[in-house]
Amino acid sequence: MGRQAMTHAATVLLVEDELLISHLVAESLSEHGFVVHESTTANEALNYLTSGAEVDILFTDINLPGGMDGRELALKARQLRPDLPIVYASGRYQPADIGALVPRSVFVSKPYDPEDVGTLLTRMTEQPH
Repeated sequence: MGRQAMTHAATVLLVEDELLISHLVAESLSEHGFVVHESTTANEALNYLTSGAEVDILFTDINLPGGMDGRELALKARQLRPDLPIVYASGRYQPADIGALVPRSVFVSKPYDPEDVGTLLTRMTEQPH
């Protein structure tokens, strides 16, 4: 039998402190069929992850306010959920600037097209775990 469509819409935990960018990306991801939970800080996102909420993919900016950046959030998210796909985004940093990214992650440079991000996240959540 062929693989059926996902039984639920994939949930994206979107971590972006610039509200305009966050809302634009969330809207585009919703149009791609994702359920989107928006957070503005890594601590808020980590609290959401530890609550046991459904999260199928993490999309985080690297440069975030507060005591934790997106790179540290990704490490902690992987400790909690080892199979969680992660997408990093940054306009300030490139992968070489931030050191090792967690395995099975992707980096996108800002500015990015929210439509392209929707396509990327669709591909990442359709891959078998």
